[in-house]
Amino acid sequence: MFKKLSLLSLTLALAITAAGCGKNDNNAGNAAASASASADSGKEVTLKVATLIPPMTDILDIVTPILKEEGINLEKVVLSDNVQPNDALANKEVDANFFQHVPYMEQYNESKNTNLVAVQPVYNAIYGAYSKRYKNIEDLPDGATIVIANDPSNIGRSLNMLDQAGLITLKEGTGIQSTQADIVENPHKFKFQEVDLLMLARMLDDADLVLMTPAYAKPVGLTPTKDALIKEGKDDSDFAITLVAREDNKDSDAIQKLAKAISGPEVKKFLEENYADIAVPAF
Repeated sequence: MFKKLSLLSLTLALAITAAGCGKNDNNAGNAAASASASADSGKEVTLKVATLIPPMTDILDIVTPILKEEGINLEKVVLSDNVQPNDALANKEVDANFFQHVPYMEQYNESKNTNLVAVQPVYNAIYGAYSKRYKNIEDLPDGATIVIANDPSNIGRSLNMLDQAGLITLKEGTGIQSTQADIVENPHKFKFQEVDLLMLARMLDDADLVLMTPAYAKPVGLTPTKDALIKEGKDDSDFAITLVAREDNKDSDAIQKLAKAISGPEVKKFLEENYADIAVPAF
């Protein structure tokens, strides 16, 4: 009798335990279903966007309330150099970035084996050559030191602009892909110094000529329309400052809403009223 009671107790205990496990599994399933439902219920989504300096930061401020109405909380992540925004995006620390042109992004992808993609061009930043020592490009002496950015895409951009201005001659067909090795004629024996983008404006005191975008020139009181000795054409779409995402999220609802807002009438009006001398809308 004692053995039968023990066996019966053990059977009941196992049944209760099994029932309890089944209940926990059901609860977990219900929780997962609830979380999934919440994700699709239109609750606010946070979108992190890495950026650097104005007018990029200003533009993100403009679209923040617009996206808020769409249920998207835009979190602006301001970083301190021109490598961190791409690293952060590639490592999924942010959802997008807004600071670069497509050739720069492509060079990053090639060097880091990443899959960043252009989503929406926003504005063309007029590239210019500036000097504190000379008022006209004809005054630049033989042997002058010319400072350019040190990343491959902007090296090519700088040399191509100098070639088009007749200051040097590049190997035929190299264009914006050129390097110093592609200079076939340098009649004035110019010396080229390559520095980080963020160092360009600081080199104005030491160099004869510095080539840079208005994002770095404007903070020191220079604009391409008034101060550049030579400059790119205003419609150079190869170098439009562009919203960039990853291949795995470029088509997401939040990224597409950001792309629409960042190329909307509010941003166009802002650029035309505040940055007409340095930035031309690219949409």
